[in-house]
Amino acid sequence: MSPRPQGELTVERMCVLAGVSRAGYYRHLRLSLPRQEETVVRDAIQRVSLAKRRYGYRRIAAQLRRDGLVVNHKRVLRLMRQDNLLCLRRRPFVPVTTNSRHEWRVVANLARGLVPSGLDQLWVADITYVRLLEEFAYLAVVLDAFSRRVVGWAMETHLRADLAIAALQMAIVARRPAPGSLVHHSDRGVQYACCEYAAVLEMHDIAPSMSRIGNPYDNAKAESFMKTLKQEEVDGRSYRDLKQARDAIGTFIEEVYNRQRLHSALAYRPPAEFEAKLSPIAATAPVAPAMSGAFGARP
Repeated sequence: MSPRPQGELTVERMCVLAGVSRAGYYRHLRLSLPRQEETVVRDAIQRVSLAKRRYGYRRIAAQLRRDGLVVNHKRVLRLMRQDNLLCLRRRPFVPVTTNSRHEWRVVANLARGLVPSGLDQLWVADITYVRLLEEFAYLAVVLDAFSRRVVGWAMETHLRADLAIAALQMAIVARRPAPGSLVHHSDRGVQYACCEYAAVLEMHDIAPSMSRIGNPYDNAKAESFMKTLKQEEVDGRSYRDLKQARDAIGTFIEEVYNRQRLHSALAYRPPAEFEAKLSPIAATAPVAPAMSGAFGARP
C-alpha cells in the first residue's frame, strides 16, 4: 500500500524533500499529536472555567464531554491544578449575624402586606458578614423599600448595636423622614431589638417592625440586596483589611448599586435615577391601603 498522500505530495516525497526519514517523521507525529490535543483540552477548560466560575473539575469535565471532547474528571483536575484554575467555593464557615435569642422586646410585623407608594414609607435593614484576610467584618445596611436605594450603611469588625445604629443614623441624616410616616423593618436580631436601637427609632417617631420567626421572605428586599452584593462585589475578591473592604464596598454601594445598576423592579433603572424622576407628589404619596393602620398598631 502506497503512503497516504498529503495534498499533491506523498509522505515519502515530503520526507525526501525535507531531508528526514519516514521513521523520524512518524516519531515526531506521535509525540506532537498528544501535545496538540492537550492544548485543545487546556483551552477548553480555561474557557469553561472563566465562563462558569463556580464549576468544579467534575462539572467542567461533564461540560467538555457534552462539547465533544474525550476527557475524564481526573485529567481535568490534573490540568486545572497545573494551570492554577480554581473555582469559587462557598466558605466552609459562615459567621452568625442574627441572634434572636435575647430578652429584648420583639415587636409586631408591620411590613407584612405593606405596599409603599412613595419614598421613606418603609425601610428594611439587615446585616451580613464579609471575609477579610485574617478576620471577619460585618456590614449593616438600610434600604428604602420603594426605590431599592441603600440609604444608610456601616461596616465594622464587631456585631455590637452601634454598627446597626450607625447605618440607621446615616439613613436618617440623608433622608430626614417626616415623623410618624415611616416603618423600619428588620429581623429579630439583638442589634435591632436592643434598647439603644429602639431609642433612636422612637426619637424620630419611626415605627419598628420585625420579621416572623424563621421567615426570610419578610425581609426579602434586604436579602436580595445582600445576594447582589455578594455576587457582584464580594465573591472572588480578597480584602486585606477593614479599610480596603469598606472602601471597595462603599464604592459599590454608592456608585454602582445606587447609581448604575439597573433594577428590574424599577423598569431597569438605577435607584438614584428612579428617585430623581419621581414627581414631588409621588415621592411623598400617602401609604397604600395595605399600610392603613400600621402606625396605629405600633406597640
